[in-house]
Amino acid sequence: MLKTVSEAIEYRRSVRKYLDTELDEEKVKNCIRNATLAPNSSNMQLWEFLHVTDNETLKKLSKACFDQNAAKTAVNMVVFVARRDKWRERAKYNLDFLEDMFDKQEKKGIDVGRRRKVSRRYYKKLMPTIYTDFLGIVGYYKKILSFFIGLFRPIYREVLFSDTRVITHKSVALAAENFMLSMAEIGYDTCPMEGSDTSRVKKILNLPSKAEITMIIGCGIRAENGVYTERFRVPFEKVYKKI
Repeated sequence: MLKTVSEAIEYRRSVRKYLDTELDEEKVKNCIRNATLAPNSSNMQLWEFLHVTDNETLKKLSKACFDQNAAKTAVNMVVFVARRDKWRERAKYNLDFLEDMFDKQEKKGIDVGRRRKVSRRYYKKLMPTIYTDFLGIVGYYKKILSFFIGLFRPIYREVLFSDTRVITHKSVALAAENFMLSMAEIGYDTCPMEGSDTSRVKKILNLPSKAEITMIIGCGIRAENGVYTERFRVPFEKVYKKI
């Protein structure tokens, strides 16, 4: 029986040891498909998901993850990759989709002039402004400019290369949560791992230098001792504020 969202959240734990039981790869793929539905910055979808099922590659990745149990016993791994370098391609995908949608609406007699103009400005001018940089120099110029404009009106301030890296990884992390909850829904277990030699991981997976590993998620069916401790969270009143 499938779990509700709340049940999946409650069920999901970072499982460190898995049974030697095969997963239905198509079901895992469907969970990755759910990951692509995650909210993300400007719908740029600057991500890539590598579903690793090959035993030799799993062994290599396990070594790159320091042979921690969540990697060593994983039946599958999914590598969540931030692809900030694909911003031009993804901006074009978005604009092509919107142009096609506006064309269809226009044929129905809907006035789309203003929205078409806004979309073109957003993906042809704003996205290049945000994602273009050269040795960090352009970013600092944009930072200074946003500071002075911000003295007079609200303005977007996350314009450095480091800022857009954070934005990209946040979007990928949202996708990873979609994936883990989708896995939990069907009774599959996961463990997100940040501990890895990312240079070796990229070499194993033939990823370009500009790709960045957000996290590697080990997947399987939890062993009896797969969850190391009871769940602990800081008291809710320490993290919740009503304003």
